[in-house]
Amino acid sequence: MTSLPRASGDLLADRRADYAEMLFASGDHAAAAEIMLGALELAPAWVLGWFRLGEMHEAAGDMPAAAEAWKMALKLDADDRTGAALKLELAGEAPASAAPPSAFVEELFDQYAGNFDASLVGKLAYRVPELLAEAIARRGRGRFERVVDIGCGTGLMGERLRPLAGTLEGHDISAAMLKKAAARSCYDRLVKSDLQALDLAPASLDLVAAADVFMYLGALDRIVARVASWLAPAGVFAFSVERHPGPEDVVLRPSRRYAHSEGYVRRLLDDAGLAVASFDTATIRMDRGEPVEGLIVV
Repeated sequence: MTSLPRASGDLLADRRADYAEMLFASGDHAAAAEIMLGALELAPAWVLGWFRLGEMHEAAGDMPAAAEAWKMALKLDADDRTGAALKLELAGEAPASAAPPSAFVEELFDQYAGNFDASLVGKLAYRVPELLAEAIARRGRGRFERVVDIGCGTGLMGERLRPLAGTLEGHDISAAMLKKAAARSCYDRLVKSDLQALDLAPASLDLVAAADVFMYLGALDRIVARVASWLAPAGVFAFSVERHPGPEDVVLRPSRRYAHSEGYVRRLLDDAGLAVASFDTATIRMDRGEPVEGLIVV
């Protein structure tokens, strides 16, 4: 997939956008939006500019104007690499979605790949691979012949799985993430895959891991059922979700990540014929200085 251009391609528009960002950083969000709109008058096809204008209006408290900007971004980019539809959903301007646009997830992680490990582990105290590995170890099974890491990212989970695996395969939607994962040399095979469409051979796997993946999938009915079908007898499924404490099964958070309720996850596992070995609540990372609570499930 071709990434969206970060700049407009018009020198004057880009200078105005830079000035808008300076105003935004100073806290003058309304003035920033006004200047950014002027930049877009010079570069009306700049998708990321329209998305950013929406964020500036949002910060200024003008949600109708923000929604109009995000609608323009979506009109210019039907694949929705900016994730504008999710912002519209959060603003009450679009119906609830079962899953995010795949192009948005791919674009997000292609752009994030370079700083992913430093940001997630160094700044956000990301703990999911460690917590999942500990939960798997408590099963007392030291070896899994065929292992798949879905949504493998840069390979942080793969490093934890390698000592347990006969063969280890990683799947991710982001080519940039897969390149980082390849550099770790812990996978026998890496595959570019959209998890919303991924299908593997029935009864072929001894362990499937999904570390910090399902918050980018939304509804989990299909993926949980598919994972259950991929597992060999006595196969193990280990995964995390962001925990939602309310009555809803799934909620889209302002971070544009999905959170899932404990009841929903347990119901899906039961429907898929999967017996719960462990189901733990834990802090999985920090976000804006606040702990993010998750579920670590085997």
